[in-house]
Amino acid sequence: MPPDSTVEAAVVGGGGELTPDAGSADAIVWMDPRDPEALRRTLASSPARWVQLPFAGVEEFLAAGVLDTARTWTCAKGTYGPSTAEHALALLLTAARGIHRHARARGWMRRREFASARRLAGGTVLIVGTGGIGRALADMLAPLGARILAVNRSGTPLEGAARTVRVTELGDVVGEADWIVLAAALTKETERLFDAAMISRMRPGAWLVNVGRGLLVDTAALVDALREDRIGGAALDVTDPEPLPDDHPLWGIENVVVTSHSANTWDMALPELAERVKRNVERFARGEPLEGLVDVSLGY
Repeated sequence: MPPDSTVEAAVVGGGGELTPDAGSADAIVWMDPRDPEALRRTLASSPARWVQLPFAGVEEFLAAGVLDTARTWTCAKGTYGPSTAEHALALLLTAARGIHRHARARGWMRRREFASARRLAGGTVLIVGTGGIGRALADMLAPLGARILAVNRSGTPLEGAARTVRVTELGDVVGEADWIVLAAALTKETERLFDAAMISRMRPGAWLVNVGRGLLVDTAALVDALREDRIGGAALDVTDPEPLPDDHPLWGIENVVVTSHSANTWDMALPELAERVKRNVERFARGEPLEGLVDVSLGY
């Protein structure tokens, strides 16, 4: 991805100086989320002590072995939380109100065809992952009257949640939820967190909403559960594989909504990223802790 004038302006606005020579740079703002090898080559000749990555997910850079402990790494985690949470809320309402059926209808629907529509009020939403997305979603749900359960790595309580448990206890609470929102980072511990066994613990009418990473879900197990009507449905902004092939069975299942990784578009993300870069340039110059620090050992 080529340099962006908005981000360049943020660097200057934060008191930094731009240089085209990585060999003289104290820090690098990397704008291409899908080319870790190019970053590796750039760092080979650079003394940069800090690298800013453009998106919240860093798994491609981690898998390529680019992230090291010799430098400070930051990403955009937390920055895009509200926009992605808005999308998650839209998917929750789609599932609750059966909007997917109305959108696909070619004639006036009879009342019995949407008799199962319900409000979020009085229902239970389980939020898996309490970072920027999870926190923003909990705030958005508060006035809608839904009961919130939360899951994270540490068990640290999520404000607004009736109960927060560690991810190791997910199986104990998943059966209480009417809607489950996946907003967790992808790590070795969370890969295929929703496998056949975990999906089997869901309520028969529960919906799985994924705005995190496609690999949080075992796609084959999800397809089986949907085909056998063991769960209510799935609303997926992210999938495994991605892009989802045109002939994939998920496209043909009536109670599935796929939104093609559009929860946070580049136009939405760029202003937020620029503000993060500006603040971090200011902090870097003052020797202060940076925002969005990546823990290389944890992978996010």
